[in-house]
Amino acid sequence: MAALLLSGCAVGPDFKKPDAPEVSDYTPTPVTGAAATPDVTGGEAQRFAKGGDISGDWWTLFHSPTLDALIAQAIKNNSDLKAAQAALKSAHETALAGRGAFLPSVTAGFAANHFQQPGSLAPVPITNAFQYDLFTPEVNVSYMPDVFGLTRRTVESLNAQANAARYQMLATYTTLINNVVATAIQEASTQRQIDATNEMVTAMKQSLDILKYQLDKGYASGADYAAQKAATAATEATLPPLIKQDAQLKDQLAVLVGRFPSQQPAEKLDLTTLKLPEDIPVSLPSALVAQRPDVLQAEANLHSASALIGVAVANRLPNLTLSAQGGSSALVFNQLFTDGTDFWNVGANLAATLFDAGSLYYTEQAARANYDQSAAQYRSTVLAAFQNVADTLTALQQDGEALKAAADSDAAAKSALDITQYQLKDGYSNTLALLNAEQAYQQAHIALLSAEASRYADTAALFQALGGGWWHRSDDLGEANAK
Repeated sequence: MAALLLSGCAVGPDFKKPDAPEVSDYTPTPVTGAAATPDVTGGEAQRFAKGGDISGDWWTLFHSPTLDALIAQAIKNNSDLKAAQAALKSAHETALAGRGAFLPSVTAGFAANHFQQPGSLAPVPITNAFQYDLFTPEVNVSYMPDVFGLTRRTVESLNAQANAARYQMLATYTTLINNVVATAIQEASTQRQIDATNEMVTAMKQSLDILKYQLDKGYASGADYAAQKAATAATEATLPPLIKQDAQLKDQLAVLVGRFPSQQPAEKLDLTTLKLPEDIPVSLPSALVAQRPDVLQAEANLHSASALIGVAVANRLPNLTLSAQGGSSALVFNQLFTDGTDFWNVGANLAATLFDAGSLYYTEQAARANYDQSAAQYRSTVLAAFQNVADTLTALQQDGEALKAAADSDAAAKSALDITQYQLKDGYSNTLALLNAEQAYQQAHIALLSAEASRYADTAALFQALGGGWWHRSDDLGEANAK
């Protein structure tokens, strides 16, 4: 038996970690950075440091105490993150429970019974009493040697599932951080758009007052006044959607940090106080698959599927069970464990399925198909991860160009509006020119505010796309990853 146990092997394939993709960059043409736009919020130049490492608290690069406070609240209170952490604990404990199959199972019991035997059906005790008590303490030992690796493959699969739960939790964490940053930035941008629109409405109403004065003096036509009034009303009509969007973003931010919408956080982000990270580390493509939680989760799922093939194969092979039982049985309690009351037995049971209409065979084939599915899902996840990084790098590069163009357009439109207002006041321009200038400036300024917010949001998205730096955390989250 010892020779049999020592020669035992784990049937099924041994898992081989997928190789890193053999690519040297994320984009066809290397992206090195983004241009600067002086004197504009978020206008700093950005440089991409290829091969750099991401810090565990990358959001502090924005130098915003408000953002830091919101993220701290989210990590502490967010329900989705807590649920993912609980799922990780459940999977971890399940894996630990599965390891118990490597050792024998020992149970102890004590039975106390009172019998009344009919005389026609005896056996009866040696005392010939038909009514008697029987006390029986006993210990049972059962052990299934892992001859073909059924236990090893089962535990291997459970450990892989625990790893998948761990990376799912980390994916939830990195997504949460990015959502908090993106929502706070978008809310701050929307608030600035509301303020800019209110300023535009005020300016248009001032122009409307001037036209009313000119109309009363006979210098302007009723059509000009009506056109300006309609344009002012149209601009005011853009406010309610912005206010609605702002309220929804505040509600979303409250939920992200673990609050009810009626308990919105006191922290209010101001985009003008943010510092745009200028030197951004960009992990090598070979390192990305070892950093992205979604890729690591897909790899863990692939590992579990590989181990389950071994489980299916082992279930088709004979199972050996060793058992032993020992105890004492006596009619009187104080006679337990005296001479003549003990009993014991040892045994072995070898069982194999001879016919099951192909059920175990098809179960094995299903396990192999599940592995193929997991392999395809892993490759799809890797491709999506590389696409995510490539898209974000390109977005950041173009964000720099877009911000510069938006800033130039905003400055030109504001200058044109100021000139037109002066000319209209002095009678050198007409209402149509003013309307065109006001609309051009409103569109240019809103575009500038959106371009500023996009640079911040896409910067945060790049940190998430590269994995989020979770491997550098030293708090409870990092300890959970180390288990």
